[in-house]
Amino acid sequence: MLKIGVLGAGHLGKIHLKCIRQISKYQLVGFYDADRENTEKVAKEYSIHSFAGIDELIDAVDVVDIVTPTISHFDCASRSLKQFKHVFIEKPIVATPAEARELLELASEAGVKVQVGHVERFNPAFIAATPYIDNPMFVETHRLAQFNPRGTDVPVILDLMIHDLDIVLSIVKSGIRKVSASGVAVVSDTPDIANARIEFDNGCVANLTASRISMKNMRKTRFFQRDAYIAVDFLDKSTEIIRMKGIDPETADAMAMILDLGAGKQPKQIIFEKPEIANINAIQTELESFADAIIHNTLPPVTINDGYAALDLAYRIIEKMKTSSNTI
Repeated sequence: MLKIGVLGAGHLGKIHLKCIRQISKYQLVGFYDADRENTEKVAKEYSIHSFAGIDELIDAVDVVDIVTPTISHFDCASRSLKQFKHVFIEKPIVATPAEARELLELASEAGVKVQVGHVERFNPAFIAATPYIDNPMFVETHRLAQFNPRGTDVPVILDLMIHDLDIVLSIVKSGIRKVSASGVAVVSDTPDIANARIEFDNGCVANLTASRISMKNMRKTRFFQRDAYIAVDFLDKSTEIIRMKGIDPETADAMAMILDLGAGKQPKQIIFEKPEIANINAIQTELESFADAIIHNTLPPVTINDGYAALDLAYRIIEKMKTSSNTI
């Protein structure tokens, strides 16, 4: 059983505490939070030991789960790695690409496991869609949220869009040829709504929109590929597959939907599918997957390199927004 401690007991940190308790591979040793008033409340509510400091927690565990504000990720992770502890770290991995590169070196030297909390990889709707996704050539994402003061200290790219950047990078295995972006700061000091266009070397194009000033919440991604369209609703946890296959009209089922492509071309049948969606807790699943990676000495599902790649692309987009004439 792996001894684990949680750094940070805010909204997400408390969710992590609850999930870890449901995973038999972990022994929850305790947590640390800089807010002493909150520490007392959480320790009492969850009957969990609270540590007096970060180093005390690190010394007592095998695994450190970092759920603190992004600005402190590097300090918490580097201190953990220097003590040869396995690290689960929430997204974005750290505050800057430079910090991420330094963390990569520390992790390599420590020889331990590091997983980044890009939780949408474990969304059951995305898991159901993954077997159908094959070399998409156009990807469109919309991640819209109602305004919440929490998180407005960073651009919407790091707050919201980074989820979709990781998803796209996990699917499109190709180098990036060009990045274009624009954004607008409406209620905060950094862009609250942004659009990015990413062109890959293999010809795929990803168009991503993120907003934290919308009237309703939306988290949808659409993948377009040869003979198929896959729609994933990360919020409602549903997946829709529309695909086509060649068919002989003479032998086709009378109820089949046939697409006539014109003279000299084989007609295609349109097939609609809605894969069954597993009833899983994505956060609990990702934390358990990290335990499995440690126990079986395998690669974590979302590696430290994946976290760096998403952050690096996010900063490329932020830099493009600064030079765009559409940026306010």
